[in-house]
Amino acid sequence: MPLTRKAYRAAILHSIADPAEVGIEASYEYFEDGLLVVENGRISALGHASELLPGLPAGVQVEHYPDALITPGFIDTHIHLPQTGMVGAYGEQLLDWLNTYTFPCESQFADPDHANEVADIFIKELLRNGTTTALVFGSVHPQSVNAFFAAAEKLDLRMIAGKVMMDRNAPDYLTDTAESGYQESKALIERWHGKGRLHYAVTPRFAPTSTPEQLTLAGQLLTEYPDLYMQTHISENLQEIQWVKELFPERKGYLDVYDHYQLLGERSVFAHGVHLCDDECARLAETGSAVAFCPTSNFFLGSGLFNLPMAEKHKLNVGLGTDVGGGTSFSLLQTLNEAYKVMQLQGARLSPFKSLYLATLGGARALRLEHKIGTLHPGTDADFLVLDYHATPLLSYRLKQANSIAETLFVLMTLGDDRTVLQTFAAGQQVHQR
Repeated sequence: MPLTRKAYRAAILHSIADPAEVGIEASYEYFEDGLLVVENGRISALGHASELLPGLPAGVQVEHYPDALITPGFIDTHIHLPQTGMVGAYGEQLLDWLNTYTFPCESQFADPDHANEVADIFIKELLRNGTTTALVFGSVHPQSVNAFFAAAEKLDLRMIAGKVMMDRNAPDYLTDTAESGYQESKALIERWHGKGRLHYAVTPRFAPTSTPEQLTLAGQLLTEYPDLYMQTHISENLQEIQWVKELFPERKGYLDVYDHYQLLGERSVFAHGVHLCDDECARLAETGSAVAFCPTSNFFLGSGLFNLPMAEKHKLNVGLGTDVGGGTSFSLLQTLNEAYKVMQLQGARLSPFKSLYLATLGGARALRLEHKIGTLHPGTDADFLVLDYHATPLLSYRLKQANSIAETLFVLMTLGDDRTVLQTFAAGQQVHQR
């Protein structure tokens, strides 16, 4: 294969560590006039333009962005493909919202043509908002995952998804059985897991919608295929937590249900965790599991406020999730805007560099992919964004007043949205142009 090499010149910023562990100043690398060199889909060099430009071979094209910031691609650790058509649905808390809006919307994915149409819209929205990797819930229908992976494969995206397993406490038209959920998941694993940059996630929706038999078989899949992911929900809503206690009276808590069925592990991601306690955070960290922080949906559905400082205390891996359609935006910039407010309401600060970490390297660590994505280190996949300082008149005016990269980053996260993403690259190829 002939070598393809291209360079990108702009201000460049990426996270290199968690600010909670090393302090803010040691957590990032910033080049005011930087150069990113990409070879055959991977980053081959990163540094100051003045140092790298003289060593570039003759003929290498250099794309220059004088008024932009290059960052790693964003990583969304919790989002629902089949809820695209109901994002922004009005006026319910979690359990009523599921019955009123979510289940009827997901029923449409029995139709493969509908699944294909929404998968295309969904991936375009992700890329338009700068998300290059996402951990995605399908519907109970295998065709929802087939449609998503087929669309992602065409663009060589690093994506993770799974068919929802749900054999009780849902409408008949949306339930599988313990055995069919296992067999359909296994067929999808054999077809897609490890194909290109695609990964499969075993996906019991949440404890109340799976029988003990189904949770047992979900754990069995993780044993049969040790490099699979597992995704589900936990401790999002107080009503939901009480329901779990009623359904599993023999278990000492919500997390203990998943622990009992061997669903905790290094590639397990639990969405929300709004009402986790110290002991549960410690147990998740001990097993290498991660939590997806989903501020927009937790606000929107009135679920509560995620306790990030408690998670940090236990060194629990935390990623960021839009949770579309409980969440109200595909934009991780806007999700970070809400995350900042969640911290303020609890009397805590969320620095812009911690925010960047959550949306990039933190998400990669939650997914155990930090050696491939989440930074701009040489050798990693060339998944990156170009953020436009002049995307809107207000953003342009405000950034002229910024006196540091910290202030610039915070303004981008406060005023930015999909319009801020000028270009999105995946494996070195441009997959979105505003």
